[in-house]
Amino acid sequence: MLMLKAARLIDPASRTDDVKDILIAERKIIKISDNLDLEADMIARAKGERLEIIDCSGLVAAPGLIDSHVHMRDPGFCYKEDVNSAAEAAKAGGFTTIIGMANTKPSLDNKEAILEVIKKGRRTGIRVRTCANITKFMRGEELVNMRELREAGVVGFTDDGLPLTDSELVKEAMRQARILKMPLAFHEEDPRYVTEAGVNAGAVAIELGLTGADRAAEIMMVERDCKIALQTGASICIQHVSAKETVDWVRRAKRQGARVHAEASPHHFSLTEDAVLKYGTLAKVNPPIRLEEDRLAIIEGLKDGTIDIIATDHAPHSKEEKARDFTEAPSGMIGLETSLSLGIMNLVDTGYLKLSQLINCMTYAPSLLYNLEGGAVKEDGVADVVVFDPNAYWIYDKPRSKSSNSPWLGTKLKGKVLLTICDGIIVYDAR
Repeated sequence: MLMLKAARLIDPASRTDDVKDILIAERKIIKISDNLDLEADMIARAKGERLEIIDCSGLVAAPGLIDSHVHMRDPGFCYKEDVNSAAEAAKAGGFTTIIGMANTKPSLDNKEAILEVIKKGRRTGIRVRTCANITKFMRGEELVNMRELREAGVVGFTDDGLPLTDSELVKEAMRQARILKMPLAFHEEDPRYVTEAGVNAGAVAIELGLTGADRAAEIMMVERDCKIALQTGASICIQHVSAKETVDWVRRAKRQGARVHAEASPHHFSLTEDAVLKYGTLAKVNPPIRLEEDRLAIIEGLKDGTIDIIATDHAPHSKEEKARDFTEAPSGMIGLETSLSLGIMNLVDTGYLKLSQLINCMTYAPSLLYNLEGGAVKEDGVADVVVFDPNAYWIYDKPRSKSSNSPWLGTKLKGKVLLTICDGIIVYDAR
């Protein structure tokens, strides 16, 4: 039996932000109240269990974080990451639930592949979920059997990594997903507007002798999919928003009644295109990091709820791959271990968001979209909790990920995860 004593409990689901004791037993949260010492001791004695009390004075307790956009690279690219190493990185970042993307090899477009990922996930100590592909082999030509894959245990569908350019196929996917009550997540980059991936079409690209990826690549597809979502009633998520116009389209669609959600990745609200000059391929991502006006628009979208989810787009690559010339290197950066800190530093400490808003985007909101366990700290609820010190500094020097492709490697960050508790068990302890 475990009691978190005198923690500042931030639970967006119940709108709680207060100092509480949290008593955990038998994989559940059995009591949340003030001064539970005597009651907790009596319960422990009655159950014949030892009571462990952890002093959380000055610390924040929140629902275990949820990352709805993780590339686990398993199967097919396990030299970059696998289910187990992704879970280890997640634990260090305070995540108790991660959702894997389906751009693996073979791709996750069949029941057998899905069941294998789920099986591996059960051994990690956290909740590993996965999406399936929207189209077979990620070719954008033929839809997968969504009903069968939903029954196999997927939580959503996405061809993340590749856009879907066939509007009629997208419309049919949304119709089927609405019937099945499943979300679709879209990577919005029209290849007609991308000359070289991973860098914004603008001054930095020109300095590198490149043309880059124009913002129209994202805007045009987001406009299309917002309109189709409004027509079909499907629940969709616009992944890793990068352009201010995208924020406007999502905001407009929501006001019209569309069930449109959107993700912001930490690198898109923390950096501008100049990061490519400073960090090289470590800052090469799809869609690219754009301008300060885009960064601020994304933050405003988070502030007013237009963008409701923060997701890392954790994308591991080997040192050898990232050491290639810019146009030859793969896009993506890891993010599971730094996401909470970047949110605290760039959203909360700057005054843009309250800490409770940040926690909502990283817990309750994704749990609602993907119909997940967790996402809330409540009595008789699952005991998924993260405890962190929002004021503590730490050095990001030893990634638990197999890969180290992060521009923040070796830097001092603020906001330290101390405990990650999943299903009532401490799976990460940095006290």
